[in-house]
Amino acid sequence: MSQEHVKHGSETFFISGEGVLTTQVGGRTGEEGDPLTTSESPRPVAAVPLAAGAAPPFRFSRIGPKGPALPLPLARKLARGMTVGGGGTSGNVPAGYTYLGQFVDHDLTLDKTALMTAGEVDPATLLSGRSPSLDLDSLYGAGPGSAGSLPFFAADQVHLRVGDTQREGSLAVKKGRDLPRVGTGGASKARRALIPDPRNDENLAVGQTHLAFIHFHNRVVDKLPASTPDAERFRAARRRVTLHYQWIVRHDYLPRICDPKVLDDVWSKGRKIVQPGASPMTVPSMPVEFSVAAFRMGHSMIRDAYNWNSVFSDGGGSLDLLFFFSGTGGDLGGNTRLVSSWIADWRRLYDFPAGGRPGFPAPDSGVNRAMRLDTRLTDPLSFLPAGSFGGDDTTPPMQHNLAFRNLVRGSLVRLATGQQMVTALKGAGVKVTPLTRAQVLGGKNGARLDHLTESERDAVAARTPLWFYVLREAELNNGRMTGVGARILAETFHRVIEGSRISIVREPGWRPNIVSARKDTFEMTDLLFFAFGGTRAGLAPVG
Repeated sequence: MSQEHVKHGSETFFISGEGVLTTQVGGRTGEEGDPLTTSESPRPVAAVPLAAGAAPPFRFSRIGPKGPALPLPLARKLARGMTVGGGGTSGNVPAGYTYLGQFVDHDLTLDKTALMTAGEVDPATLLSGRSPSLDLDSLYGAGPGSAGSLPFFAADQVHLRVGDTQREGSLAVKKGRDLPRVGTGGASKARRALIPDPRNDENLAVGQTHLAFIHFHNRVVDKLPASTPDAERFRAARRRVTLHYQWIVRHDYLPRICDPKVLDDVWSKGRKIVQPGASPMTVPSMPVEFSVAAFRMGHSMIRDAYNWNSVFSDGGGSLDLLFFFSGTGGDLGGNTRLVSSWIADWRRLYDFPAGGRPGFPAPDSGVNRAMRLDTRLTDPLSFLPAGSFGGDDTTPPMQHNLAFRNLVRGSLVRLATGQQMVTALKGAGVKVTPLTRAQVLGGKNGARLDHLTESERDAVAARTPLWFYVLREAELNNGRMTGVGARILAETFHRVIEGSRISIVREPGWRPNIVSARKDTFEMTDLLFFAFGGTRAGLAPVG
């Protein structure tokens, strides 16, 4: 993975055929606070040949050509245009999918080799552990057979551990409604979550999503046939959980953010740009165009506040507080466990009535909607807390701006421009309509670029940073990825599912077999309904 871990700071990319690129947005500063670290013009380090017992860092690749650097003054002005005014408007996607996307991202980029501590591990296994796949290793780690992953499991080594909340006022302890935590030692150690990927405890929304998947796994275990041999119970449960998870990603999550026609084309006709000739069982690599640009589209979906539960309703669940009441993005509000008042009300994050369960509608304040996919970011993202990316009190203001950080990082790894990707797609036989100059510069109720000089506008129109380009495409398509962005997403997801040990791509006849609200499908509302026992109290413990 990019070695970002919890922070949005330095990232390392091992790009096949190029070597190692390390990017750091920040460091020594110059005029107007420009970051001037030597890594702004990174030089690839020659890749070291794979030796016995060793593997390169997480594997990336390119699907397009290298692009030009983005001048830092232009990056600053473009970032200001994307973050001024507090963001755009709400879209139609329930806000829970924003954080399901973050959970998926962490699943794709977890380097689980540190958890492979049982016996000798051959280089091929190490390589697969440092490559993207959609197999829930962020939930299971290396499995109960590896000593490094045993802390995530209950004593039977089949169920996953859960944690209890902390009593607060009249709200009692809620069993199983917090992530499992160390619980002993100093405060920082005691609150540390016992999960494979600490990034899933960096904000409360993704932390509660991770907890929901723990409960889903445990319910699947409980529903296994009694005839299932003890030695097979974990593998049987993991297979069933993973297949349903992949189904949700393909048939519930992706169609909400990506043009369904592009998804269907890739799934029916195959890939054209992301390892098109790869054998299904070979180890995938992660396109930098996906990791650094296309899948960072989720940043534009983030709200500044949420209708969280009955205690923190009508915007009371601010983004800042969702970080504060987590274990790595904050300090759990000074506690060692989550307090009961901060348990998610899932009815407010997903649209249960639309999922066919009219008995569980959201209260009057309604379902949170993610912000529309476009070229604007909500106000808190214009000034990230310094701790979220390794900064300090001396870090210049622009380096706190997430849009600036994304734009500079794309420049550091020399991402292809949007126009270069259009050419690459056409060369591969993909039909794609390029954005016009007027569309790039004008958009549709997105970032305004009036503050750019004429020469800067010419530069953006001709050499559009890929991240900005795919967001502009979505903005012009009513908040859904299309064109270049949709193709990168669809092909990358197809490849990482195909290359997973358990795969709905390699088993095209598989269908969900857990009861759902609508026939022949399975959505996130169905997973939550099943995971929490199908009761209102399970979905909304605080009310």
